[in-house]
Amino acid sequence: PKVTHMAALVAPKEFAMLLQDIEHYEGSVITRYALRIAPLVFVRPGELRHAQWKDIDLEHALWSYTPPKTKSKTGVQHIVPLSKQVVEALIDLQPITRCSEFVFPAITTQLKPMSENTINQALRRMGYTSEQVCGHGFRASARTILEEVLGYPIEIIEQQLAHKVKDMHGRAYNRTKHLDKRRKMMQHWSDYCDEIKNNYSKSREVKSREIM
Repeated sequence: PKVTHMAALVAPKEFAMLLQDIEHYEGSVITRYALRIAPLVFVRPGELRHAQWKDIDLEHALWSYTPPKTKSKTGVQHIVPLSKQVVEALIDLQPITRCSEFVFPAITTQLKPMSENTINQALRRMGYTSEQVCGHGFRASARTILEEVLGYPIEIIEQQLAHKVKDMHGRAYNRTKHLDKRRKMMQHWSDYCDEIKNNYSKSREVKSREIM
């Protein structure tokens, strides 16, 4: 079967511009938090919007959940180490959505998660086309930059992406394998995203002053 690749920005400069645009998104506050957190955790869009408060341990900075096998392709528990930036965002968001079981409830009802189209619609509002980027594309951005720019081993990246990873003995994905290394990687990734986002903002300010 023909493989369809999800639209993604994998060049650091373009990704930095996207992060900066997300920072200034003026839509729903819940959507804004989802947009800010999505690139930092790079889980599948359906798993993000179905995130539940009961699965998130803010004290230990871990998000553990078991997605349906039809959606995740593995059907096993996945652990997402949360960076300081993500924990801070969730702490800020909690007073807004804690009345719902969902971290990102729908705008119209707290009984359901946000629509599967919410993130993509927000990206379109920011001026990005479906050929440039989509919600699923955050995974490709992280995978590419973590390997090619930050130099992380592909095995650790693939495990954090919750892909089916087998070791040299053919043993399947272990949800806790390399957890300490993955925790450090996720913090480094958030710090890197902050760095390139801030550098992009500064470069725009410099260019603006030069034009004036």
